[in-house]
Amino acid sequence: MNRGHLKPLIPIMEALPDQLHKALPYLISPMLGEANKMAMVNVDAKLPPISVLKQMVANLTSLLPRVSILADIIPKDTLVWKFKLLKSAANYTNPRLHAVKAEVLVLASGKDNILPSEDEAKRLSRVLKNCEFRTFCNNGHTLLLEDGINLLTVIKATGKYRRSRKVDVVLDFIPPSLQENKVGFDNLTRFIQYCTGPVILSTLEDGKIVRGLSGVPSEGPVLLVGYHMLMGLELSGIYDAFLSEKKIILRGLAHPELLTLRYSNEISYSDYTRIFGATPVTAKNLFKLLSNNSHVLLYPGGAREALHLRGEEYKLIWPDRQEFVRMAAKFGATIVPFSVVGEDDLVELILDYDDYMKIPVVNDLIRLITSQMTRVRNGMDGEVGNENLYMPGVLPKLPGRFYYLFAKPIETRGNQELLKDKEGAEELYARIKSEIMSGIAYLLEKREEDPYRSHIDRIMYRLFTEKMDFPTFSP
Repeated sequence: MNRGHLKPLIPIMEALPDQLHKALPYLISPMLGEANKMAMVNVDAKLPPISVLKQMVANLTSLLPRVSILADIIPKDTLVWKFKLLKSAANYTNPRLHAVKAEVLVLASGKDNILPSEDEAKRLSRVLKNCEFRTFCNNGHTLLLEDGINLLTVIKATGKYRRSRKVDVVLDFIPPSLQENKVGFDNLTRFIQYCTGPVILSTLEDGKIVRGLSGVPSEGPVLLVGYHMLMGLELSGIYDAFLSEKKIILRGLAHPELLTLRYSNEISYSDYTRIFGATPVTAKNLFKLLSNNSHVLLYPGGAREALHLRGEEYKLIWPDRQEFVRMAAKFGATIVPFSVVGEDDLVELILDYDDYMKIPVVNDLIRLITSQMTRVRNGMDGEVGNENLYMPGVLPKLPGRFYYLFAKPIETRGNQELLKDKEGAEELYARIKSEIMSGIAYLLEKREEDPYRSHIDRIMYRLFTEKMDFPTFSP
């Protein structure tokens, strides 16, 4: 309150004659918010520019009369009293902030000309024990009245939505709205989908490979188990395919660090993964999701496979023991192994973990980050236990194409003996792993027959046809 732009104006407001008080709303209205963003609320951006402009002007015109009645709604004495109340409330609250233990979400405006919202949000995040904040850099004081801000989306993105006192990854999840789907696609997946032209293949019960996802069961519980490409580049293609073709939202089991990354500016990639169903990878969460008949996406190779070294492309880096087979059998889930190739057609890995460890200062920074992170497979032997989080150094290539193959579904319903038969569970685990490796080999061979593997060929194809789906090899 003491650091706000409004403080010097309070004595002036107190001394202002009643006749001039009616002009006050017009003087301070430019400080309240971004008028153009307030006018864009409920305006369909897909309309022609002229129609958008007409609606925007109409909204602005309708806002002007509301400014004139502010002085009648809030008389001078009421306004002065409210400012004094705000000041006394701040003086009372500040010494007691340390006692607040509840979860707190603070939304701040980057262009707030009334109060120092951004600085105050940062201060609260330091003082409160369990506080998270988001700064909307291009919005004014009237944050929630402006276009582009959806309060429910922010609450979901930060994991603050609750149906009960305890966190529940199943009950607390609200499927993304049409607007959230659109924004997520535009901001995150449109570019990579355009560059990679994904080819989705699945296997029917008779073993025939077909285009699309008709071979994947629509009824859950379904456990999708597959290979994790470099930096999870394949994720957008999988999510988009299931959402567009089957109207199914996959519940991905993600490394906890991906969901606990702290960003202060608006909605981040980490936030979007939570909006679209990602949840920390734990046995408890897998249990809850399968018991709710969900379609669950699982990568046994985890972070180690997604952040592999040079020369490890398309290598499965899995734990020796089966981790998910018995859980799937307990709920009679259908296991669908899947393979994916294409990372080597999109980027070239030039700096991996071993390279970073040879660079002074950088190696110490990576070790520090690794020591502070949550470890999913702490104490596990083998390569899969090396959960070193870092950003691989890559060089982009002229884009090729991503290819996905979902193998024939494996039914576990009626195989309750797997819960006690360790050898049987290990055999099924080995079979799933073999299916994925065979699928990778198949895709690597068949993509050589694809006439539209190159991005240039796909651009030329689009110039001469209205079809949105590109042809590919014959399965």
